[in-house]
Amino acid sequence: MEAFLLSTGIVALAEMGDKTQLLALVLAARFKRPWPIVWGILAATLLNHALAGLAGAWIMAAVGPNVMRWVLGVSFIAMALWMLIPDKLDDESAVPKRQMGVFFVTVWAFSLAEMGDKTQIATVALGAQYEPLVAVVLGTTFGMMLANAPVVFFGDAITRKVPIRLVHRVAAGIFAVLGVLALLGVGSSMTG
Repeated sequence: MEAFLLSTGIVALAEMGDKTQLLALVLAARFKRPWPIVWGILAATLLNHALAGLAGAWIMAAVGPNVMRWVLGVSFIAMALWMLIPDKLDDESAVPKRQMGVFFVTVWAFSLAEMGDKTQIATVALGAQYEPLVAVVLGTTFGMMLANAPVVFFGDAITRKVPIRLVHRVAAGIFAVLGVLALLGVGSSMTG
């Protein structure tokens, strides 16, 4: 349960103001069909985060817990710093030029946007640190949905009221604490 809850919270916070959240807003404004967009986000996130979590678990098995503790600590601290840099989304690259259904456009666009994204990197790190992997993937996916589904349905009204800078600072603080704890080897669920 710890892996699920921590993964949900970290990714939900990391996603606030992220380029994929901005992409959700662009898709909602462009297509005005929320359900296919939400289902597309879910499909893309499940696939992306399952692969990222597996990569994290594989890296953990390959390098061992001592090396991984340092990699995770530094990675989480780097994520904390990265959280303080706001994302921007170029409207031209938000949606592919070809005509596809809303669901497939969303899956395609989200899959591309998640490559190397904060939430994908966080999922790799969480997959390396926590078990069971399915709890991490379900947690990170749920976190993505918590952050993106309301944007699809309520878009503009939410983005005007949520202080994104504050959310980024809180998320950065959480990542920094996780990084320090990982470096110290405190509270780790790592196996090896």
